[in-house]
This record gives sequence, C-alpha cells and structure tokens, in this order.
Amino acid sequence: MKLWGGRFAAPPAGALDRLGKSIGFDRRLHAEEVRVNRAYAAALAAAGVLTAAERDRMVAGLDRVGEALAADPPPPLDDEDIHTTVERMLADEIGELARKLPTGRSRNDLSQTGFRLYLADALRDVITAVDRLRRALLVRAAEHFETVVPGYTHTQRAQPVVFAQLLLAHFWPLTRDRERLLAARGRAAASPMGAGALAGNPYPVDREALASDLGLPAVLENSVDAVGTRDYALEFLAAGAILGVHLSRLAEDMVLWSTAEFGFIRLDDAWSTGSSLMPQKRNPDGFELIRGKAGRLTGNLVALLTTLKGLASSYQRDLQEDKEPCFDTLDTLLLALPVAEGGVATMQVRPDRMRAALSHDLLATDLAEYLVARGLPFRDAHDVAGQVFAHCEREGVTPPELSLDELRRFSPAFGDDVAEVWDYRASAARRAVVGGTAPDAVRAQIEAAVATLPPDDARE
Repeated sequence: MKLWGGRFAAPPAGALDRLGKSIGFDRRLHAEEVRVNRAYAAALAAAGVLTAAERDRMVAGLDRVGEALAADPPPPLDDEDIHTTVERMLADEIGELARKLPTGRSRNDLSQTGFRLYLADALRDVITAVDRLRRALLVRAAEHFETVVPGYTHTQRAQPVVFAQLLLAHFWPLTRDRERLLAARGRAAASPMGAGALAGNPYPVDREALASDLGLPAVLENSVDAVGTRDYALEFLAAGAILGVHLSRLAEDMVLWSTAEFGFIRLDDAWSTGSSLMPQKRNPDGFELIRGKAGRLTGNLVALLTTLKGLASSYQRDLQEDKEPCFDTLDTLLLALPVAEGGVATMQVRPDRMRAALSHDLLATDLAEYLVARGLPFRDAHDVAGQVFAHCEREGVTPPELSLDELRRFSPAFGDDVAEVWDYRASAARRAVVGGTAPDAVRAQIEAAVATLPPDDARE
C-alpha cells in the first residue's frame, strides 16, 4: 500500500523503495501516530468533515490499531512508514471510512507532530536520569567537604582542594545540561498539525484546539516553517552532545581516580569489569564506554546539522534523516546516565590515599600569598616562591626543611610564621569566597545545589 501513486504508471524501483523506507525506525512512533490521528479525527468532526458517528467509529478503530501495534511481540511491518501502517490497519478495521482521515492533512505535518510529542515525552526520562546523577554527586560531595585532595590543572598538581569541590565541579555542568534539555523540550512541544503539506489546511480545523487536545501548549505560526523546521531537534542534539561531553569529563576523572597510581576511589564490583586474560584486573569499562559515547553524541548533532545546512525552506525528503540521530542520542543517554549514577553512588572514597598524594609543591601559591601579606608585590612574591621551589627541587629537600636563614637568602620578607604555610587544610580553608574550597563556602555551595533538585518523585 502507498499513500500516493495515482499519477504514476509504474511502482518505484525496488532500490528506491528500499532507500525511502523508514518503517524500520519510525515504527517506534506508533503510539504518537495513533494519538495524533485520534485528535485529528476529532478536529475533522468539529470542522464538519466527519459526523460524530464517523468520528467515534474512527477513534474506536484507531484504538484497536494502537493496541495491535503495542503488542508484545510487536507485529512484523513492511510498509513505507508508520503513517502508511496506521492507515492500512485502520482500513482493515473500519473499511472505506478510513480514507476520510487524511482529509486536509499531509504526512509532513503528521510526522512532525508525532515526532515532537515523542521527543518531548522522552526528554522527561532523560531529565529524570540527569537529576538522579546530580543527586548522587551531591550526596557524595556532602560526605567529603573537608577531605583534602590535590587539585590539578593541565593534569599537573596545582593546589589543595576538597573532594566535594571536585564532585560539585561535575554537578553544576549537569545542572546547566538540565536547563538546556528543559529548553529543548519546551521548543519541541509546539504543534505543526494543520499546516498540511506546506500551505495550511483548507478545512476549518481549529489548530489551537487540536494542539490542546494533544497536550501541546503552542502552535507553530507559519505553515511553511512548521513542516520544514528541525531546529528543535538540533537543539536537543546539541544539548545531548554537550551533556555527553560533560559525562565524558566525569568519566575521565573517575577512570583516573580509580587507577592504582591515583587510588583516590575504588569502583564497586557491580560497576567494574574484568579481563578475559588477566585475572587481577578491575576495569572501569562503564566509564570508558561513557567517555566513548561522547563522540557518538557529537556525531549525531553534526549529522543533522550537515543535512539541514543546504536545504531550501519547507519540506524536503532529506528531513527524514531527523529521527535516527535523535533516537540514538536518546537511547545512548538513557544507557549512559544510570551507569554514571551507579558508579558515583557506590564508589569507595579513599581519604588516606588522597592525604598521601598531597605534596608541598601544592602550596607554592600559598607561599607567594604569604609574601604578599608581608608586603611584597604579587609578581615579586611569585618570583621568590618559584626560586624557593626550584632550589628545593635541585637540592632534593622540601620547603619546610629550609631554615629561616636559608629562606631569607631569597627574600628578607620571610619570618618565623612561614611555617604556617605548610598546612594543606588551611590552604583550602583560605579560599573562602563564594564557590571556593573553604568548608563554609562548600557547605553554602551544597545548599545552593540542593535547591536546584526537584522532589524525589517529580518529573518535569
């Protein structure tokens, strides 16, 4: 069965038919397809195209089609697309009356309405999964707001921080990801239905009432734009790609922290894997796979961007390429996010290894700040502190081992109180600005983070 073909003398070539088929992936929209058709039947009746009896018979038939398509196992389908499937099955249920349902409607507005409904609903699940990961990070951060650990820049030792600060550094990007996903969901929740192929519907269909019936709060204002735009899909894919990058950065930290060389955490057995050859191995495969998925998520965005960049306005068949990247990004995120949550929630944090990793070079900035407090300009203090640490490196000693006389060879500003510099916890505590590593600042940050979490049972 084809939904077109009256002007053709022959069917399409087999190769063309295979290229154009989308039933393999758009069948997952079957529930939304039935839902939109039900609403459109009601809109046609309100417009005087169908009688109330025809509408009721059509809706009952669509309900039976929906039940059949939702069966487990699902029925085998070999139609061109899900629109053809539903129309064919409806005809099997109610006969010739089914041929009235497409009146004034196109696959162009129909497909986009169903896809938008699906995406808006699926994004709720992604947002919920992001919230679960955010909550896991926050719980672990609250346990370690005084646990001092080396902080790194350029993957080199930098300054002492608290472990909560490192975990919260992943919480806040995920919070912004949540905002982007919510915005993408809001943009998706607009109705193209009634736009027809591109010019609108010639029957007095109430587009606002139709959108309201579908639970969509907005109607797309321009019929040509309504069938041709995919910016909402791009927005989701962009949000998904950015989220994927943030998950990848979290994964990289988890992989590094769980190495024998770092040893800051130990992943739970349930979130680790083994080697087929080396019996001793405990591999962070889950986080490595999450890290790898970032490339896939970025690729999905680039694929649709590339498809869209050269298209004229209104509908082009190229736009059929919108769904698979979005489906794949949804599926990938819904696989990756629970693994990240599980790994974070169950990891064993090892403060003893963190303490053992602390070294005096982490306090070089504190030494410079000490000299600033003693009256030196910062650039001079920076130079003196650098000379002190270079000397210690050459001589194979640590800065606390230097006598006051030795330190005064570098600057007369040094005093007896320089010994107070060599305290890692005090170093972290001095960073008391908003967002800093001081315990009170971290507590305040945790309180602010808690305020961004929805109730446990809430779904956007």
